[in-house]
Amino acid sequence: MSAESATAVPRPPARTAAAPVLTGAQAVVRSLELLGVTDVFGLPGGAILPVYDPLMDSTALRHILVRHEQGAGHAAEGYAAASNKVGVAIATSGPGATNLVTAIADAYMDSVPIVCITGQVFSNLMGTDAFQEADIVGITMPITKHSFLVKRPEDVPGAIAAAFEIAGTGRPGPVLVDITKDAQQAEAPFVWPPKIDLPGYRPVTKAHGKQIQAAAQLLAAAKKPVLYVGGGVIRSQASAELRALAETTGAPVVTTLMARGAFPDSHPQHLGMPGMHGTVPAVLALQEADLLISLGARFDDRVTGKASLFAPNAQVVHVDIDPAEIGKIRAAEVPIVGDLKDVLVDLDAAYRAAAATVAPDIAEWWSFLDGLRDEFPLGYSQPTDGLMSPQYVIQRIGELTGPEGVFAAGVGQHQMWSAQFIKYERPNSWLNSGGAGTMGYAVPAAMGAKVAEPDRQVWAIDGDGCFQMTNQELATCTINNIPIKVAIINNSSLGMVRQWQTLFYDGRYSHTSLNTGHGTMRVPDFVKLAEAYGCLAIRVEKEEDVDAAIQTALATNDRPVVIDFVVSADAMVWPMVPQGVSNSYVQYARDHAPAFEQED
Repeated sequence: MSAESATAVPRPPARTAAAPVLTGAQAVVRSLELLGVTDVFGLPGGAILPVYDPLMDSTALRHILVRHEQGAGHAAEGYAAASNKVGVAIATSGPGATNLVTAIADAYMDSVPIVCITGQVFSNLMGTDAFQEADIVGITMPITKHSFLVKRPEDVPGAIAAAFEIAGTGRPGPVLVDITKDAQQAEAPFVWPPKIDLPGYRPVTKAHGKQIQAAAQLLAAAKKPVLYVGGGVIRSQASAELRALAETTGAPVVTTLMARGAFPDSHPQHLGMPGMHGTVPAVLALQEADLLISLGARFDDRVTGKASLFAPNAQVVHVDIDPAEIGKIRAAEVPIVGDLKDVLVDLDAAYRAAAATVAPDIAEWWSFLDGLRDEFPLGYSQPTDGLMSPQYVIQRIGELTGPEGVFAAGVGQHQMWSAQFIKYERPNSWLNSGGAGTMGYAVPAAMGAKVAEPDRQVWAIDGDGCFQMTNQELATCTINNIPIKVAIINNSSLGMVRQWQTLFYDGRYSHTSLNTGHGTMRVPDFVKLAEAYGCLAIRVEKEEDVDAAIQTALATNDRPVVIDFVVSADAMVWPMVPQGVSNSYVQYARDHAPAFEQED
């Protein structure tokens, strides 16, 4: 030690600038800005009003004023699902917050990362049944990854930052931040970055090596493997890694409703969508397989049919970032907890090593599957009532728009036809409410997707029933220059419910007629309604006019476009597996089922 250093006086730590003092409301806005948020969807009210004042001054945040809080929630979902970013919705207390519940539940079921910020009554009034009070934290506890109640202004930055961390990591999902009005109005030093303390929240991303090796050995030895691909592949942005593994193994691929676009439809190894309305090759591939490699899928009842009869001869490798999903429905011989983006790379390498010693032979399996593809191609029957085929309309929307488009669907027949007859070549191009089955999802989700991806053509493919639940967001689109395209598949009824009434209730159409289509009162008249909202409105009743209407919509980018496609009410979704039976009972069309080996 030198004499100079021995006698040096210790220097005081460098002075840091004093933390600015902000109100809790200002802290909300500043936190969002520092987290890189650029767009939020919301509707003000008394308990969230303090946040809306500084929001007006923000140059970094674009706030889009929706017409209903459910629209804000679905718009945040569409934004997130199209862009892989975290969506944000803002609402006031009481009914404002409870109007978000449907969208929150939807996001929870489909693993969509959104943060919902709600105002709450003054903390000293909580529990007194104050005006517009609702225990939104308690209400949403079962349908969020986490809910925060913030009562102090100094806790705002940490809660907002933690909400984004939780929503966007591990298995994505919705997070609620409920902030009392006094916490919004009071002041505190704004400290950034805040300390985030999340005890117990440690998502596992790197899988155990021995499990990867075991999965690779099973895959190399399998005679009838299937890659059963769920929405987790899209959420983990692992489509390229999935394709690499598929091409390495040569195994057939099926993509669930939530995974459409995770693997290109044009790829020769793709068998299509499995499940209740899946393709015959996809449904029977799972049923006849000796090995399922489940990738970010949750063995949903709409895929498995009667779970005890699903894939009876198959061993299961189940890969998921959420350990709670593994073994929940079907026991897995090889459970793997980890992020699919990493797991698929490791599994590809391990398979190559395993296949070097065990020569895989799945030629006979492919011969069987190709025979199914030849015998049971996806198709539809023309209606006999002279009205348009909805499948044709939807197919042309997909073909004329192309794979770079984004397609958001409501729930019901049009959802299934959109999943079947539009060809998806890339992830994040198909948005729908898969788990919750939420009518009214399409228009606000398309709005959110268009905000996130302004250079893409974005369609809401909706039913005449779904459209009437959230069509008020067309006003939001018109005023905010969000030129989405809306295709109403107007069969004048609650189509999927009507199909079930046809098949299972002897054609007793109890309360499913909506009087919007051909030969009815047309209440509402969708063309007049759309024009009232400032949209370009078109009605199409003949197939020869379909292409021109779609092309007009695609060429119109100065306002939203609504096309009322008047279609047959008799069209049905096929193939179909009736609820509660084995998938082996898949019907290709009415009174037409494939021959198969029956179970005992």
